Amino acid sequence: MFRKASLLFTLVSSAALCQQTTPTPGAAPPPKLPTVTETIVVTGTFAPTPLSESDRSVESLDTRQDPLLFGSAIDYLHVDPAIDVQQRAPNGVQADLSILGSTFAENLVLLNGLRLNDAQTAHHDMDIAVPLEAVSRIEVLHGAGSTFYGADAMGGAINFITAPAKATEIRLRAGAGNDGFNQEHVLGSFLIKDWSETIAADRDFSTGFRADRDFRSTTASSETRFKSTLGTTDVLLAGSDRPFGADQFYGNFPSWERTKNWFAAAQQELGENTAVAFGYRRHSDEFVLFRDDPAIYENNHVDQSWQAALRRRQSLGDNSTLAYGAEGQGDTIDSNNLGHHARNREAVYANLDFRGLRRFSLSAGGREELFSGGTSVFTPAVAGGLWLKPALRLHASVSRGFRLPTYTDLYYSDPANVGNPLLKPESAWSFEAGGDWNPGGRVSGEITFFQRWDSNVIDYVQFAMGQPYQATNIHQLHFTGVEAHADLHLRRDQQGQLAYTFLHGDQSPLPGAVSRYAFNYPSHQAIFAWTGSWRQVVARTGVGITQRVQRGAYPVWDLAIARNAGVIRPYLQLANLSNTGYEEVPGVIMPSRSVTGGVELIFARRAH
Repeated sequence: MFRKASLLFTLVSSAALCQQTTPTPGAAPPPKLPTVTETIVVTGTFAPTPLSESDRSVESLDTRQDPLLFGSAIDYLHVDPAIDVQQRAPNGVQADLSILGSTFAENLVLLNGLRLNDAQTAHHDMDIAVPLEAVSRIEVLHGAGSTFYGADAMGGAINFITAPAKATEIRLRAGAGNDGFNQEHVLGSFLIKDWSETIAADRDFSTGFRADRDFRSTTASSETRFKSTLGTTDVLLAGSDRPFGADQFYGNFPSWERTKNWFAAAQQELGENTAVAFGYRRHSDEFVLFRDDPAIYENNHVDQSWQAALRRRQSLGDNSTLAYGAEGQGDTIDSNNLGHHARNREAVYANLDFRGLRRFSLSAGGREELFSGGTSVFTPAVAGGLWLKPALRLHASVSRGFRLPTYTDLYYSDPANVGNPLLKPESAWSFEAGGDWNPGGRVSGEITFFQRWDSNVIDYVQFAMGQPYQATNIHQLHFTGVEAHADLHLRRDQQGQLAYTFLHGDQSPLPGAVSRYAFNYPSHQAIFAWTGSWRQVVARTGVGITQRVQRGAYPVWDLAIARNAGVIRPYLQLANLSNTGYEEVPGVIMPSRSVTGGVELIFARRAH
């Protein structure tokens, strides 16, 4: 699951299907032809593309393989050392994401290719309404992706992807752990010919590992898919409710917060090459600065956003494909602190993709985005690949990304933070070049060198001790680094993973100022993981080592074991076995060693 895998299509050689003749008596049976598999990625490309032909650095994590070994979506993202997960609480209660040194606001979060970024503040970008059980894989694009997805994809994009039900089944999970933690998860999937339905609901509760760090997270979703003469129709409805203690989350205050999230989406194929999509998101945020006395300071924000897209692909020959389309987006906010604001934007894009006999590939495209008030942004991208040998492929890309200030960046004000209505939009150029080596044996690997030039980066800066942090444009940042990983296919259903990311940043100076977010990136991050199975038992252990800029390195060791067959499947998850004291967000202490155990019941009827 740690390779750049997404959707596995099994391609069985037609020769194998033809060998159905009666064997000659006494003759040895014909050799069994091996099953050939290919992986397909859909993030960072305008059309589903085989992994062997991907010109961008994309990681994909299969969330349906051994799901009892992972407690949350954050656990999967920890597998990729190019991602810096900055949690304020366990189980993804509130987490910021950084890709290759980007700030937490410079990454786009998607659900089936539709935007989830929060218009109020990027602190809520990971407030995803769909339970993890309903997600089939998570794909991560490293590097600017605004040509594909528009604003906010400066550092990269994270795409949560669902899939049609593969069987009629019901999954029930219950677990408990220390710090008053308990969880109840349910998934029901139903499959009848060309119709499928997936219903999921999660509840995670904890009294907190320290005062004012409790949480109660609830999510639920329903997704319906069916086929007609037009093509596949997909309708998704989801919602979440997350109250949590927020001590020290936004400064030296015993705060409390509650977010609610509603998401609805519909996607319709119009034949084989055309599709339309629509999405709507409503998010509310209730924030209390002093939990025991809300009258001192309280904020209530409600933001809404919509998006619509028309997408088409057209073959121009055996090796060329033209993808083009149009999109519209809008968002509004009503807030006692930020006021009432609204903005809209429209975009058109086109991309030409050429593949040459598995020897080379080239794609070039651009996106023009027009904003309220008449301003526009053009974001081009060019990527290519070259096979030196069947097992060795080089790839490179250059792309541009941009980000709009959130409403909090522009208008927010409290005793610790102040917005700035004069902020300029951010922009960045990204370059990457590397190679993939996959000889088909026990070892495969990839290495990628990258650079990113950021302009007008939005950060919160304190210019003098005792003053609040002010939203400010940092004129220029320059990041250089390398990411590498190796997959080891060991004996007896065992796999190992070694991955490492190095990052160095140069920035224009801010004399005497203190940055809150832009310089909290990890300069070194490494992952060592192992997964193995024996009959009906599967286990995984991993150690992540992180060293942030001007701070010491710290390790976090996790271990999980579960039964992966049968109706009754017990599991045990141990987090931070190293009992490391660490902070992913400065000033916000993370939990020490914790244990969660439980059981999942599966009642399934396989489809015929």
